Amino acid sequence: MSRYIYLGIVVFGLLFANCKEQKTKSLPEQSKGAITTEPPKKVLSPLTSTMAMIGDAHIHMDYSSPGVRGRIIFGGLLAYDQVWQAGAHMATWIETNKDLLIDNKILPAGKYGFFTIPSKEEWTIIFNSNWNQHGKDEYDEKEDVLRFKVKPLISDELTEHLEYQINKVNDKEGAISLSWERVSVEFNFKVNN
Repeated sequence: MSRYIYLGIVVFGLLFANCKEQKTKSLPEQSKGAITTEPPKKVLSPLTSTMAMIGDAHIHMDYSSPGVRGRIIFGGLLAYDQVWQAGAHMATWIETNKDLLIDNKILPAGKYGFFTIPSKEEWTIIFNSNWNQHGKDEYDEKEDVLRFKVKPLISDELTEHLEYQINKVNDKEGAISLSWERVSVEFNFKVNN
């Protein structure tokens, strides 16, 4: 009888060891290292948006907002006289449900890629029919709907992250501004009813 008890203990021990081994081997790969003490990585160019109602016109801009992070931006990271998607990653886009009058030209209601060509003395502002593109990879000047020039303003204050604002002047007029580093550009528009 003691021989059977001894044999039972040995079999039980082997089964127990085998089960324990299988449990450690059967953990799915994705669960290994799932618990971490590292903080989540900060997004360097977070996706953000701005919008405003000017009368019955709804204007919305969507963009990725990169930071200066100690770099020279205009004339450094971004070369002068080159097309820029006016943000990071995907091209910045703007949408309006009403026609807008900008620089004495009509921008029809719709959704547009928003691009610029920064220079020291003046910037070119561009509304392009291809709003859904990565950076400026697919940019084609032939798809421009509206282009005009504005003078940049230089500030003593640093704007760390790219920021757009759509400001209401009155029920028919507004202004769109872009600020980053120590540079800002702004242009006015009217709602064309």
